[in-house]
Amino acid sequence: MKKIQPFKNMDTAIESLDNGGHFYNILTKADDGIISRSELGKVGGVFNDKQQMMLFLEMSLLAFSQTDKDLILAKLDKDLTTSYLEFKSQELLPSEAKKDGIISSNAIITGIPKLVDSRSDFVGFIMFPIMSGDVPTMMMIPMTDEYDVYELRDEEISDTFLIAHAKDEMKLPNEKIILGGVIKELQAVKKAGSPTGKFLEVVYYCDC
Repeated sequence: MKKIQPFKNMDTAIESLDNGGHFYNILTKADDGIISRSELGKVGGVFNDKQQMMLFLEMSLLAFSQTDKDLILAKLDKDLTTSYLEFKSQELLPSEAKKDGIISSNAIITGIPKLVDSRSDFVGFIMFPIMSGDVPTMMMIPMTDEYDVYELRDEEISDTFLIAHAKDEMKLPNEKIILGGVIKELQAVKKAGSPTGKFLEVVYYCDC
């Protein structure tokens, strides 16, 4: 999980994103009016994960109006435009995420996180990859074995939505923040066919 400082100024955003990429990307040029994958990757530190790259882009543009966002998005090259359309985030409140959140999709959710005590009655299971010899397989493990789990709530509505990030990451502040990540599936009990829910695996966050 990484804290992002969204761009505040259009000129700064364009200059940062249209940066020419790394020196070995000889086909990209700074200030040519086109933002390529290598240029976006250089800013975000993400090169091989298109879904995460698009999430970084959207989080970095949160301070702008939709008109200004569209001006920057129009500068994406064909490859990035395709990725943006494929991975565009849902923007949700916690009270909306349970119903409307799409599994495996990017989501940006605003709310106030409260850490769930791992010693509480919370029980939820996730599919986790392990190696059996040389063969990767999936097994069900308690969610709290791998994640710090939070309940995220709206300011004025009591409904909450679960969010989580790896235990070795810094704790989230107990104040209104914006979180970006991927909606994943949560099972209520450790058996096939059990009732399922959803949670947000947090990748980025920023202050409101």
